[in-house]
Amino acid sequence: MATSFILSCDILTMKIFVEVVNVIGLKLNELPLFKDLSDDEIDHFIKQTGTRVKNYDCGSRILKAYEPNSQIGLLVQGEAQIVAEDRMGNEAIGHQLERGAIFGSTSAILAMEWNQTSIDALTDVIVMWIPYKSLIGIGVKLGRIHGVVMKNFLEAFCKKNVLMMQKIELLSQKSLRERIILYLLQREKRQNTDKVQVPGRIQMAKELECNRSALTREIGNMQKDGLLICGKNYMLLDKDKIQ
Repeated sequence: MATSFILSCDILTMKIFVEVVNVIGLKLNELPLFKDLSDDEIDHFIKQTGTRVKNYDCGSRILKAYEPNSQIGLLVQGEAQIVAEDRMGNEAIGHQLERGAIFGSTSAILAMEWNQTSIDALTDVIVMWIPYKSLIGIGVKLGRIHGVVMKNFLEAFCKKNVLMMQKIELLSQKSLRERIILYLLQREKRQNTDKVQVPGRIQMAKELECNRSALTREIGNMQKDGLLICGKNYMLLDKDKIQ
């Protein structure tokens, strides 16, 4: 029996070691959740909380709607998107998630509430899954690290709410042109550049909740009117001509 216990401990130790190795070179201290933590402190956090690392292929579903979830997801690498889904299977595309984004927190914290959103991978991604109960209950062992992570988590949670409000503002615009302009202005602020990186027309139409043909036609009209310059994977607004 003692031998079995030792083997179990060895297996657990090996799993934790593998999780830490899997994130080496990913510069985790650049992620908002781990801001102000050293590499050693982040490794200690991963070990103590039982955080796991998982890879997902492009197009796969990372988190499913209406299913129990007890973990908070952290997008370490790649891009994903939020998909709102009703009971009838109808889907509406939410905002895009980029490196450092946190998701699954609502269903992990409010276990009795149904999670109505799924998360889909737009590229190959790497996700860190942090057990919520472990995060809450391990404060004594983590000390300063726990305080820093919780502060960063609350900031990220508030930023998530800001994105939701931006989505509501976007969809409340009266015309498709107004939606496109606001969409680009919102992304410009997040990306901190005038040359806004944009997805393909199909994805963009989903985010704007419009017909792809109508979107393509309006973008063409905006170019003719001198409001918009389109390049490979980017768009540039002429703000002087925006009324």
